[in-house]
Amino acid sequence: MSKTVSGMVVTDVSAFAKSIRRELLARETGTDHRPVSHLELLNILARSAGFRNFQHLKASDRKVDTGFRTIRCEEEASCGAAESPLDARETPEPEPVDHRKIEQILRCFDASGVLLRWPKKTSHQRLALWWCWAAMPSRRDLTEPEVNVVLKALNGFGDHVLMRREMIDWGMMTRSLDCKVYRRVETKPPAEAASLIARLQERKRAGIVPRPSGREQFRLARMQAPPAASPTSP
Repeated sequence: MSKTVSGMVVTDVSAFAKSIRRELLARETGTDHRPVSHLELLNILARSAGFRNFQHLKASDRKVDTGFRTIRCEEEASCGAAESPLDARETPEPEPVDHRKIEQILRCFDASGVLLRWPKKTSHQRLALWWCWAAMPSRRDLTEPEVNVVLKALNGFGDHVLMRREMIDWGMMTRSLDCKVYRRVETKPPAEAASLIARLQERKRAGIVPRPSGREQFRLARMQAPPAASPTSP
């Protein structure tokens, strides 16, 4: 009978250890002085890795988007363990890039890389946030005001808090339990995110103004059209 094994590869041991330490200190200073149970310890480890809890870690499919990749293998009773995917020697195939999707998301940004409007589709929102991830200082702790400075500079629709919250939920950043310490998760962006970041960097250097969509062109044409003449009485 096979057994599903869940594991993690920690890419930033220092940040991982700090997060665990904060959780344990918060527990010691609280009212609950019972020994940490097995399940509680699993939840602490999962939260330190950017997940909501251990169940979220087991169910999550975000293997590349977070800095702590989840590995699943089937442990066979006959051999003890299956080969880890990380041991494979085959060269992985390049991820496909939907260039039409990239063009649609680019229309949400201005020439300087400011997100003018929040995309409607969740997949578009997630890709757009990778641009914010790329702008965050790497490999150091950040305060909430420092994070807000970066996001406000990239926000053109008046809700940088939404962007900050979504970056936490998508695993692009970690946040301490007291919401005072933030840190960018160091990971390789997906192929589409890397393509979007490169296009926005190129546009920013060249000062290219994004081409409006057909609906936007129609709206601009109506705004620029002269008002209709009012009927005059004979």
